Order: sequence, then structure tokens, then C-alpha cells
Amino acid sequence: MIAVLLSELAAADGDGGATPWLLALGPAGAGGVYFGLWRYYRNTHRSHSFETETRVATKPITGDDTKVSEITGTKKSGIDGDNRTNHRKRVQRA
Repeated sequence: MIAVLLSELAAADGDGGATPWLLALGPAGAGGVYFGLWRYYRNTHRSHSFETETRVATKPITGDDTKVSEITGTKKSGIDGDNRTNHRKRVQRA
């Protein structure tokens, strides 16, 4: 439909006055398509701004640090219950 309108416009103007308009439609159309896709995929006009629109209530940290055991030196270089050689015990299907 637009092509027919442009061809009639070009035919009506016999001295080639419509040529600059036709040449300007390419970059303008490309810019419009780029902007439309950018706005569609970015959703900047509809997105939620977490940093400014969300209120997070915090509480003081509670807990304690209890020392369980200590390994010093190289006497015990492995971990108790090591299963790195038995892959069927280590990897189980759900």
C-alpha cells in the first residue's frame, strides 16, 4: 500500500522531486525499526526498578562461632569418608 502511494507520488512529480523523500525513507525506517525492537526487548517503559521501588527490612545478625576441630600439619591430608574413587556412590540418579 505504501509502495503504491510512493509510486503515484513519484509519477505525479515528473521532475524527480520525490526522490529525496524516497531516499530518506530508508534510514528513517531503519531507525524506527531499531528503536521499536530496542524498546520492545528492553522494556524500559514497563520494567521494575528493584533498587528504588523495593524496600528491604533487615534484622541484626545473630549466631555464634563454635570451633569444632582442627587439623594441623600434613598428618591428615585426606577427608574422612572420601568417595572420589567410587563414582557410583558419589553420583546417584534422581
